[in-house]
Amino acid sequence: MPASTLLIRTPEGVVFSQSLAGPVIRFLAWGLDLACILGVTTGVSMVVGLFAFLSPDFAQAASIAVFFIVSVGYGMVLEWFWRGQTVGKRVLGLRVMDAQGLRLTVQQVVLRNLLRFVDALPVCYQVGGVAMLANRRNQRLGDLAANTVVVRLPAVAEPDLSQLLAGKFNSLRDHPHLEARLRQRTSPAEAALALQAVARRDQLDPVARVELFADLAGHFRTKVKFPPEAVEGLADEQFLRNVVDALYRPRASARAPAAAQPEAQPGAQ
Repeated sequence: MPASTLLIRTPEGVVFSQSLAGPVIRFLAWGLDLACILGVTTGVSMVVGLFAFLSPDFAQAASIAVFFIVSVGYGMVLEWFWRGQTVGKRVLGLRVMDAQGLRLTVQQVVLRNLLRFVDALPVCYQVGGVAMLANRRNQRLGDLAANTVVVRLPAVAEPDLSQLLAGKFNSLRDHPHLEARLRQRTSPAEAALALQAVARRDQLDPVARVELFADLAGHFRTKVKFPPEAVEGLADEQFLRNVVDALYRPRASARAPAAAQPEAQPGAQ
C-alpha cells in the first residue's frame, strides 16, 4: 500500500515530513494542465490555420507538431521555473520534489516529463496509475526514473509572532538581501518546524532543548552564509529565533531597506 507521508532526514539529523499526493488529486491536476495545453495549442493552431490556403498538408503537420511541442514543453518549462509546479499543481497545492528533499535538477524535470507519454498509456494514465498503486511513494514511472515524488503543500497561515518575538533585536535584519535568499531556500515544512521549536522551547527538557536548537541552527546556517558581524556571539537558540523572525516577519514591520526588497514567503517560487 502507498504511504501517505514521506520522511526526509537531513545530514544534520533533522527529520521533515511531507504529505504525498495520491492518484486522484494528481489526476485532477493533470486535467487542469491538459485544459491549459489544449487552450494553448488551439490558439496556435488557429494562427497556423491561416496559412492553410497555401498548403493544407503543411498546416495540418504544423498543428500536430505544435501540440507535441507544447504538451512536452509545458511540464518541463513550468516545473523548472515554478520549482516543481504547473498550473494544475499550483491550483491544487501540489509540488514535484526530489525524493531526498533536494532541489530538482533539469535532468529530473526532463526525464519525468518525457516518460509521461508511457505513463499515459493506453489511455487516461492507466500505466501511471497502476505504477502509483504498486509503490509506497505514489510514484508513476516517470517519477521512479527521475527519483521524484509529488507532495501536497499544507496551507500555512501567517502566525502571530507579536508576543513571541516582540521587541527582540535581530542582527539579520541588517542584511535584507540575505534574508530574502533565506526565505527562498526554506520550504514551508522547514519554516513550520523552526517556528514550532521556538514556540514550544519552554516545554522541552533542558538537554533536549540544547540539542534540538543546535541541530536546527546548524541546518539553517548552511542555507545562507550571513557575515560574521551578524551571527558572531549568537547562541543557537537566538540564531533560530532570528531565522523565524526573518521567515515570518510581516513586510510592514520590516526596516525601510528591507521593505524596498521583494520578499518571498518560505518556500515561495
